[in-house]
Amino acid sequence: MDIQDIQSIKQRFKIIGNDPHLNRAIEIAVQVAGTDLTVLINGESGTGKDVFPQIIHQNSSRKHKNYFAINCGAIPEGTIDSELFGHEKGSFTGAYETRKGYFEVADGGTIFLDEVGEMPLATQARLLRVLENGEFIKVGSSKVQKTDVRVVAATNLNIPLAIEKGKFREDLYYRLNTVPIHIPSLRERKDDIRLLFRKFAADCAEKYRMPALQLTQEALIMMENYRWDGNIRQLKNITEQISIIENERIITPDILKNYLPNNNMTSLPTLYKGGRDEETISERDLLYKVLFDMKNDIIELRKTVKELSENRINVQHIGDNQNLTPINATVISPLEDEEETFIYVQDNDELEKVEPIKETTSLSLEQTEKDLICKALEKHKGKRKDAAKELGISERTLYRKINEYQINL
Repeated sequence: MDIQDIQSIKQRFKIIGNDPHLNRAIEIAVQVAGTDLTVLINGESGTGKDVFPQIIHQNSSRKHKNYFAINCGAIPEGTIDSELFGHEKGSFTGAYETRKGYFEVADGGTIFLDEVGEMPLATQARLLRVLENGEFIKVGSSKVQKTDVRVVAATNLNIPLAIEKGKFREDLYYRLNTVPIHIPSLRERKDDIRLLFRKFAADCAEKYRMPALQLTQEALIMMENYRWDGNIRQLKNITEQISIIENERIITPDILKNYLPNNNMTSLPTLYKGGRDEETISERDLLYKVLFDMKNDIIELRKTVKELSENRINVQHIGDNQNLTPINATVISPLEDEEETFIYVQDNDELEKVEPIKETTSLSLEQTEKDLICKALEKHKGKRKDAAKELGISERTLYRKINEYQINL
């Protein structure tokens, strides 16, 4: 598929942008349109996923048949089976007559299931049967019916993660994901932001008969570095807001920042833990707690040493040959790499050699951490949920620490 064909598709479906990833998504949609393979479109909210099922339908042999776009997340769980597959009269309260579902009415056409990740598990099982055998059963019926429907699905969820949590069927995922299409987010299409802003500003100016907005170079850079969690939808809304509210037509960063929520949030690289953020943060918090408690122990040790030294008499560091004079003992930091100094205490006219006082701790970090966990578990009588809450860590982290330290409950 050459660039002219892609541009023709863009003009037909009003797609703006020249990003290579966007062009590739369009190319795949056109190539798969001539088949009956199921397609799963993945992308963040506001990226324009709803356009691609239309591209597939209009470039297929089904283009003269029905096309239905259904938002699975907007249909209540109790009625979604009836909406999709129909129901028999009297099958549930309020079913006053037999009703056809989308899969029956769309026979020969295309159904776009938006937000398919929000579909209940029971409905997922029904959908899987349609995809595998082209069969469905109405709610309240025992009669198997046939349908020939092309299914295109879309989601902004991480489906593999939903499968891991038991919220999405793995077999349905592989059945839907025969041909995957990824729609890039707006922050992945920085060069298209200027084009999109210009388009939205021109549309608003034409609609309300006003001069179109223009961005300064600095404002454009700010837009390109903004995260755009709402993607194209958010950019359009902000452009319309500025067009209506601002009298100034040249938009500077000072004006723009008033319309960008969390304007300090940019698309600059950040550290990413690959889904382990909660556990990493929890371990960090526990480590902080351990270090804090160790600091308190050291403070108590200093206080104890000071009290002991003040209660003793004639204490002196022996570092030279001068006469002994009564002074207080000094705590030596373990971070200082100095020659070892002994302390002598005069008692009954005799000097007693004492071990050097150093700011050390006999407990390792691991042992202190283990003791904290044991104390929390003992306090809450083995209830791990309560113990984890007190320690400021997740239950998952607590389970792992219990196994790691071989703590017996």
